[in-house]
Amino acid sequence: MDRDRLAQALLATFLEELEGHVVSLNRELLALERETVPARMAELVASLLRTLHSVKGAARAASATRVETACHRMEELLEQVRDAGAGTPDVYELCFNTVDALDDAGRRLAAREDLAGSPLESLLPQLERAVGRRAGAPAPTRAEPPPPPPPMLTDAVPAPASVEPHPSGGASAGAEALPVRVSAQKLDALLARSGELRVATLRLEGRADALESVREALAQAREAVLGTPGEQALLRAETELARVALELAADRRTLGGVATGLDDEVRRARTLSFEEGCEGLERAARDVARSLGRQVRLEIHGGALELDRSLLQGLREPLLHLVRNAVAHGLESPEERQRLDKPAEGRLLLTARLKGSRVEVTVDDDGRGLDLGALREQARARGLRVPDSDEEAARLVFLAGLSTATKVTQVAGRGVGLDVVRMHVEGLRGSVEVTTRPGQGTRFILDVPLTLSTLRVLLVSAGGQTLALASESVARLVRLAPDEVRDVEGRPAWASGDALVPLASLAEVLGLPPGPPRARRGAVVLAAGSARAVVVVDEVLAEQEALVRSLGHRVRRARHVSAAAVLPDGRLSLLLNPMSLVRAAGGRPAASLFPAPAAQRTRRRVVLADDSPTTRALEQSILESAGYEVVACVDGADAWERLQSGGADALVLDVEMPRMDGFALTEAVRALPRFSRLPVVLVTARGKPEDKARGLQAGASAYLVKSAFDPTSLLETLRRLL
Repeated sequence: MDRDRLAQALLATFLEELEGHVVSLNRELLALERETVPARMAELVASLLRTLHSVKGAARAASATRVETACHRMEELLEQVRDAGAGTPDVYELCFNTVDALDDAGRRLAAREDLAGSPLESLLPQLERAVGRRAGAPAPTRAEPPPPPPPMLTDAVPAPASVEPHPSGGASAGAEALPVRVSAQKLDALLARSGELRVATLRLEGRADALESVREALAQAREAVLGTPGEQALLRAETELARVALELAADRRTLGGVATGLDDEVRRARTLSFEEGCEGLERAARDVARSLGRQVRLEIHGGALELDRSLLQGLREPLLHLVRNAVAHGLESPEERQRLDKPAEGRLLLTARLKGSRVEVTVDDDGRGLDLGALREQARARGLRVPDSDEEAARLVFLAGLSTATKVTQVAGRGVGLDVVRMHVEGLRGSVEVTTRPGQGTRFILDVPLTLSTLRVLLVSAGGQTLALASESVARLVRLAPDEVRDVEGRPAWASGDALVPLASLAEVLGLPPGPPRARRGAVVLAAGSARAVVVVDEVLAEQEALVRSLGHRVRRARHVSAAAVLPDGRLSLLLNPMSLVRAAGGRPAASLFPAPAAQRTRRRVVLADDSPTTRALEQSILESAGYEVVACVDGADAWERLQSGGADALVLDVEMPRMDGFALTEAVRALPRFSRLPVVLVTARGKPEDKARGLQAGASAYLVKSAFDPTSLLETLRRLL
């Protein structure tokens, strides 16, 4: 091996080792900073010295002299901590800064950059002063045997083309093979090839089905020419085709087994423990806490759970945001916590658990909880709808630009962190929820699929397109009739038991041409976390396994689309984002879903009941201007008498009325068979979810809230119902 190739090999080894050693140094420094038992402190210092010694030796072999010097000075600093039995905050901060500078030096060397002017060079004088040596003094030599003389290199050396297997030496004959490190890029490439093999296997299944169809056609043709010379020729062709079909089926099974086995092996090679995926989060929590004068302990439960590397990489940024947010917004100062009878040190808990084919990751803190009042005030100031329930108010934290911080700092106040969390998690085909307990803490729940490369999908058609929905997000399939669709505040909804589920046409949401109105419509109930919505489709086609492929950076932000699904026949279908669809549902009128009722020449009779003379006069004017015959009533009992005596085509009722309120009147109407299908529209100021649910349970056809009331919504609702 010539000198240049040797230099590259030595640098590759050094950079690969440095990445792992930086992780170890951070982990052990965090433990040392918290430790108070002298014996355990000595063990941690000894472990740190061993790691630094390894980095120093590798740096010497690669002629990275500044890295070697920094490691030596940090060794001396830690020896002083060991001898004194404790370290000061300034010493620990210098040690952490040195580890960060070593990490930065590794990236600079890999990018062929010189270390002159780097953070590492700037720290060397501080390390010199901390250990009491004059700047520039040579590092004393150790008693270990020197390494083989390396080629003369500077700190700026060519980056290796790739990371080769660790040169740990060959195994003796008959011995078990040594572990080999393989770069993530190589594993990703191997997984892509494995995916292509699975696509080929899926295509073979389609070819086998086509061959079977040809064989059946031959059999039918032979039946048509029985007793003619052509019968034997067709019989021979049919027999040969059956033989080929059997061999193709055997080959397909063999190829499928190989593809599945290879896929499983590659996935196993790509897995990391959840604890490994969380490396660096404890350090991030410590740094934010120190900058704000707080104390925190981060704990990881379920750390041994093995997960796909790409999933962990996708979760890294959301978890980093949540950890920083928990410390900056959630945890109180040590003094405040002690006044509240809490430990001075805050607790941050990361937990991972399997739930079927999905992974649930929770981030819990024991801080003050979300300031729901401030969130509502922020929403009100921005002109947004202010939720009544605390559960909905807590979800406001995921809105872009919304922050309850009183001032902008490096870690809070810009209102971008939790919006980023939501977007990243949804990009992983997942969802994020939040719950809070005032004075006790906040919990974020991330729900993501176990694998990002294969998926069971439901294929549907809408607007002339074949689209894919993740089967795990499909709660149920339904067939909708016009009387099953209700209006709530002018928006369509499906009443399912005691729940109101927002409804929308999938074609309209995606901006595709709407399908023709039908008497009954196929629909999919989507579930994304705790939220649900109904999307109406033209047709439900099939359910099958598909490979998931990224759309690339150019179309990464396509609305309502998360990826592409490779179908068994090789066709591509857009994979839709369930959370995005759930949020978009409920905002469009549903009149075009069903055929319009036959027009009638006579004026429609509407019984209107409201105990407010002003509101009653306004609504009567709106209805009469639209051509309705209106019977105005002062309360529910009056309306009930007028309905029984003269009938009506529809009822428009207030809820809070004397003698008989709107709920009671609706129940009375539904109790009589002659009025069982009479449209009943409740128009009221009571906008809480439990009030809406009670109204629809009583039998109301639509529920309009006066605060969001406008003449168009009332008239559109009546037009659809009639």
